[in-house]
Formats: sequence, structure tokens, C-alpha cells
Amino acid sequence: MKKNLIAIAALTLSAGFSMAQTVVTIAHVGPTSGGIAHLGKDNENGAIMAVEELNAAGVTIGGKKVTLKLMTEDDAADPKQGTAVAQKLVDANVSGVVGHLNSGTSIPASKIYSDAGIPQISPSATNPKYTRQGFKTTFRVVADDTQLGGTLGKYAVNTLKGKSIAVIDDRTAYGQGVAEEFSKAVKAAGGSIVAQEFTTDKATDFNAILTSIKGKKPDVVFFGGMDAVAGPMLRQMKSLGINAKFMGGDGICSAELVKLAGDAVSDNQVFCAEAGGVEPGSKFEAAKNEFDKKFKAKFGVDVQVYAPYVYDSVRIMVAAMVKAGSSDPAKYLPVLAATKDFQGVTGAISFDNKGDVLNGALTLQTIKGGKLQVLSVIR
Repeated sequence: MKKNLIAIAALTLSAGFSMAQTVVTIAHVGPTSGGIAHLGKDNENGAIMAVEELNAAGVTIGGKKVTLKLMTEDDAADPKQGTAVAQKLVDANVSGVVGHLNSGTSIPASKIYSDAGIPQISPSATNPKYTRQGFKTTFRVVADDTQLGGTLGKYAVNTLKGKSIAVIDDRTAYGQGVAEEFSKAVKAAGGSIVAQEFTTDKATDFNAILTSIKGKKPDVVFFGGMDAVAGPMLRQMKSLGINAKFMGGDGICSAELVKLAGDAVSDNQVFCAEAGGVEPGSKFEAAKNEFDKKFKAKFGVDVQVYAPYVYDSVRIMVAAMVKAGSSDPAKYLPVLAATKDFQGVTGAISFDNKGDVLNGALTLQTIKGGKLQVLSVIR
């Protein structure tokens, strides 16, 4: 009888262990509180959608049916909170991390994930440094600031015919990075930077720097930062009578900017570039449109910017686990690094030897009729 009880206990423990092994935890991190919480929630919703769809379809890793569990964390776009969250995820033994949203949080967190050997895919961090630290665990699915800022700088001079250009950044890793690349490209194209100012990612009053800029009579004002700051800045530009074109990177390329800026934006005044995009008429256009419809039906809101890149990042990570036959980071990491032509809703995704997406797209957009409109998608 005693032997039977021991055998039953052993079987129960074995079954419990087996059940535990069927759950694979993937984490998503983004700023779901603070000034850009709308962008963080957009990203988080992309992860929720991917995990729910994969679980509904069924995922088998190493011959076992698994259930994917999504662990979501808020970094508030703050580097200190970002590293604290990263350590929490390492301690929780997650199999992989999709995030962070900002370069300023993604870069310091990447060292923690690298030390633990946990793969990290950022769907939106664009500072070149992120993938240039020599970490084998670091990936991104969008173009970086060299391409983003460089393209916008050339566009400011060659297309918008900007001769005198003012540059403002918010002192974050993202804002500074994209502003520097923009300035380099402006100078290379023959334009002149007549003012360089900075603010913070929490600021609301820009009258001092805008008054200084107004005296330089710029054709174009470029802002390296996010929509939560750009909206009030545009309102104050209007009240000061600054009629320059306004440009920025993907941080301002959101539907929320239109709400935040209100009637301070006139048609064809604001120009921005999203670090990603699907070419009209390409085979991916239908998939992206279908994603947008499903997202709206599920969450009741339109996609802001990067939800589809989060969605693809989760699916790429899981596909690598399936191919490797393991959710152990050490085993699936080499397969993830070797990703070639993954068919996502944002395009065919491959990684180079740094973890950067190959041939990343950029979408140039303007605001017209109170809505963002695509001007062109370039690679």
C-alpha cells in the first residue's frame, strides 16, 4: 500500500511538472503609464493579439502542445524603471522579451537581458546603439535612426526646400539620436541648421525656446521626441505665429498627435516618418489591412503606430522556438538570429548579424484633413 501511495505521488509530481512545462512565458514591456501610455498600450495590445491567436491555432514545441503566457510590464518610458522591470523578468525566467518601446529604456535593459541570455526584440527602438553593443540577444524589426533621421533630413532640404532649419530634441536616447542624424543629413544636403534647442520628454512650456527660434525665421522646425510633447509644442508655435513646416520621427507619427495639436495643424504642415511600413500594392498590404481591422474590432481603437510590429515580433520569437524544438533561450536564440524572410503583416523580416532588420522600410506621412496620410514608403 505504501509503495502504491509513493508511486501515485510520484506520478502526480511528474504530471504537475509536465503541466508546468507546457506553459511558455513571453514578456512584453512598454510605457503603459505616463505621457505616451497610448503608445505603450497600443504595443501591448499587439502582443495580446499575437498570443491569443497563436494559442487559438495551437503551438507545438519539441513535440509538446504548449500554452503561451504573456507577462506584461510597464516601464513608464523611464530608464530606471526599465532596468528594474528587466531584472524582474530575468528573475521570472521568461523565455523571451518583446520591447521596450523607447530607445532610452531598451538600451539599458538590453544589457540585463544579454547577461541572462534572454532574447529581446524591440518593435520600435530606433537608436543605432541598441544593436551595436555586441549583444547576441538583441534584435529589432524596424529601421534605425541613421535611416530615419537621414531620410527626413534629405526630405527637409530637397523636397520641402528648407534652407534654414531649427532642431529641438527632448534629451532622450531616441530624441537626441534622431535629431543628430537629421542634422547630419540636412548639412550633407546643403541646408543650414540655424538653431539647436532642447527640452525634456515631460515638458509642457516651450515659449522660451520657441521665441528664440522665431527670431531665426526657420523654414522648418524639427522635433526629436514623442507626440505627447509635440502636440503642445505645435499649439504654442501657432500662438507665437511660427508658420514653419514641422517635422519629426516616428515618435510624432501617430493619430494621437492630431488630437493633441488640434487646430494648430494645417494641411501639409506636419511631416514625419514611421520606421516601418508596407508598400501600397505589395502582397503584404492585404495582411496589414486585415490586421488593422481585427485590431479595431478587438480593442475598439485604431492602431497608433507599432502594434503590428509587436505582433510580428511575438510570432517571430515563437516561430524560432518551434523550429528549434525548445523554448529554452540558449537553444532557440541561434534559430531566431538566423530568421530569414519571415512572412509578417509588416513585410518579410530577416535579421543581419547585428540583429537589425534587413532592408527596413520607412513611411513618410503628412497630416491632411485632420488625419495622417501616407506620402510614400521607401527602403
